[in-house]
Amino acid sequence: MIPLSVLDLAPIAEGSDAAQSFRNTLELAQHAERWDYQRYWLAEHHGMPGIASAATAVLIGYVAGGTSRIRVGAGGVMLPNHAPLVIAEQFGTLASLYPGRIDLGLGRAPGSDQLTARALRRNLGSDADEFPQDVVELQDYFSDAPRQQVRAVPGTGLNVPLWILGSSLFGAQLAAALGLPYAFASHFAPQQMMQAVALYRATFKPSAQLDKPHVMLGFNVFAADTDEQAQLLATSMQQAFVNLRSGRPGKLQPPKPGYLESLGPQEAGMLEQVLSCSAIGSPVTVRRALEAFIARTGADELMVTSQIFDHAARLRSYEITAAVRDGVA
Repeated sequence: MIPLSVLDLAPIAEGSDAAQSFRNTLELAQHAERWDYQRYWLAEHHGMPGIASAATAVLIGYVAGGTSRIRVGAGGVMLPNHAPLVIAEQFGTLASLYPGRIDLGLGRAPGSDQLTARALRRNLGSDADEFPQDVVELQDYFSDAPRQQVRAVPGTGLNVPLWILGSSLFGAQLAAALGLPYAFASHFAPQQMMQAVALYRATFKPSAQLDKPHVMLGFNVFAADTDEQAQLLATSMQQAFVNLRSGRPGKLQPPKPGYLESLGPQEAGMLEQVLSCSAIGSPVTVRRALEAFIARTGADELMVTSQIFDHAARLRSYEITAAVRDGVA
């Protein structure tokens, strides 16, 4: 089976807080390292009561410092929120502290509402339309011979690996043009997944970083000892997704028996595509779903996310998934 990685949203469960979320994140990362996951990524979101990874670079440093081998990175930094030089210095610092272990995934969306996005960059005037130029500027800061007069210290010459994240054809085109690996957010927005992957592979131009296309796809996994247990665990993510899309973001809720059956047509429709990029069940069920998804998409790597209310059950889900990958479950 292809390599598997972890996408952690650092969820804040109902009745808990960010401090506990961070302790859970580190414990999961340490287990993921032992279970031979390829990389451990954290996502930038702002103003969301149920997601604690707003200061993404800080949290990456915490995870990298508590592990020893696994690659740790951003999945991703929402570049419109930041001046490229700031990100170059942050990730130059991380790469200096943890050489050969830091990834930098870059997204074009703000990862928040427009009011929060304006608060993050104030009057700088940058927006998503400047994303390609910002990526190129960031690449230059990390290069051995930057063309700009300003230098990122630390950063210059470190060549931190960049990834382009996306959920549309725009990111696929940019990643292909720049010769960068491409991560598609199919775990929550799979509508254009197959088109984007095909476009990326067809138009990819080799670069100093990458000589052939590399596609990583987001995939939800809720694994437990039985199908029934897994289906119940998955209702926490399902509630979070419907609440977010309905304009009611909140903390991660406990599992809710019969949740899917209680939804109206509109809410059920919100989940339909997401469930097509999910594996929910026992080890046998998860194995079948993973194999079918890989065969359908031709992915080079999967970024597994598992938003489960109970931390022990979340650890167990990733453990089962690793065992499935290794053919021992």
